[in-house]
Amino acid sequence: MLDDDARSVGLTLLAAAIAGLLVLPLVWLVVDAAGLGGGAVDLLLAPDTLRVLRTSVALVAVVTTGSVLIGVPLAVLTAQADLPFSRFFTVVSALPLAIPSYLGAFAALAASGPRGTLSEALAPVGITVPAIDGFAGAALVLTLYTYPYVFLTTRASLLSLDASLIAAARTLDCGRLEAFRRVTLPQILPGIAAGALLVALYTLSDFGTPNFMGVEVFTQIIWARYTAFARGDATVFAIQLLAVTAVILAVESRIGADDAGAYASRGNRGARSLSLGAWRYPAALFPASVAAVAILAPVVVFWLLWTEAGGGYGAVPQFSASFGVNSGYVALLAAVAAVLVALPIAVQSAVSDSRLAALADRLSYVGYATPGIVIAIALIGSSLEFVGQFTVITISRLEATVGLGGETISLFVLPRTEISFGYKTLSLLVFAYVVRFVPQAVGSIRTSTMQVDRRLTDAARTLGRSPLSAFRHVTLPLIAPGIATGAALVFLTTMKELPATLLLRPLGFDTLVTYIWRVQEAGAYGQAAVPALVLVVVSGLSMAVILKAENR
Repeated sequence: MLDDDARSVGLTLLAAAIAGLLVLPLVWLVVDAAGLGGGAVDLLLAPDTLRVLRTSVALVAVVTTGSVLIGVPLAVLTAQADLPFSRFFTVVSALPLAIPSYLGAFAALAASGPRGTLSEALAPVGITVPAIDGFAGAALVLTLYTYPYVFLTTRASLLSLDASLIAAARTLDCGRLEAFRRVTLPQILPGIAAGALLVALYTLSDFGTPNFMGVEVFTQIIWARYTAFARGDATVFAIQLLAVTAVILAVESRIGADDAGAYASRGNRGARSLSLGAWRYPAALFPASVAAVAILAPVVVFWLLWTEAGGGYGAVPQFSASFGVNSGYVALLAAVAAVLVALPIAVQSAVSDSRLAALADRLSYVGYATPGIVIAIALIGSSLEFVGQFTVITISRLEATVGLGGETISLFVLPRTEISFGYKTLSLLVFAYVVRFVPQAVGSIRTSTMQVDRRLTDAARTLGRSPLSAFRHVTLPLIAPGIATGAALVFLTTMKELPATLLLRPLGFDTLVTYIWRVQEAGAYGQAAVPALVLVVVSGLSMAVILKAENR
């Protein structure tokens, strides 16, 4: 028992140390803000600042609510209902996550209004697409491209749900809605909350969509002050954004606080328990309609723009397959690194009552709410200050292992390896992605771990298994869907991250998003169709990984 307590304390300290490392680059923001003195308080209380605060909070509330209203029904239909083509709809329901929201915003602006592309195409039949812009346009676009967060985390919870509990409720004369409200909803609420949290933090930190739609939010004012060389002001606004994040985290923790035993699952996990009957095919119209608006419509718009432009612009180079290869390579590195970082944080926060473990879990979300431009600037300053312009460390053998209870597992072994740190290096870029997106893996893994019946691991221990062996053979297979979901989320969002990629990528390292940025600067928006389609295809392959994990 003492050994188990010591291991638990050790894992808690490890999780806290990792979380502290993730937020360490942001410490310089506080130092810069402190240098402003009383001017920082005056800036925070200025009328324009309060107006931006109200707009940002309102946008977060609307987008989060809309994402839950779309994501939860889609998760129920694809995970529990006998929906036709459920695997296909699972993939297409997650695909909007691969499309950058700023790309969707431009497609909406280009398509709508009297002179919009779709309006002109539909003019012969007398149809005009209303203008999509402003606050309503930003809320609509962000909802369409962030609801997959709620969809995926809720679906992971549903797949771990004990279907016999629902059957028992039905035998006690509970209707479908009553059984969902009293049995299903309490058990999947942590998954819903985790997805809603990601939506809220993404909305707070998004730059492109509000910029295109003309909505002034935190990221806009931070960018404006930074480009005007008022770095201190930009730092103050970034800290205010983090304060709003703290409030959101507090609300989410209250929603998922009562988890004592409520999420343990030990029966027929993931079984389909909802029969739609005659509504099977009409119900399929819901995911089909969402996919048509979020995926098909932008592709059609960009295709029309491409054909109208005559196939391209001389100011923009031709699209190269290497852009996609680079995006996939760096996204894979980020996904693997994020899962390795998230595992101790997520597992320990799920199984431990320690306040330190809970704090480590909360701290991991700080980077996600910080705009990519702010994280990039922090890492640039930190790398130049502490690491130097460029540092290369050569290691003859790089091996990552985990040891516990007398056993050792080798996670990976690499031969002679060179790891570069410093400004404009791949290592710094991957670290920025991990700081930015590790909460996606933490939330998904934590939710799956909370649903594991602890009596299963206790039984394994009584049969002579070591703690590590019990984790490998009992816990790990049960939380595999959550791990795959978290890795896929990090992979997809890394591929579309724009500000951090632009500022931190190595020289000559072009990706899909940097090509889209160059296309946007040149005004050749039609050429964004190719990288957008590539992102959709890659996201489909990522969803195949999730489905394979679910089958196992």
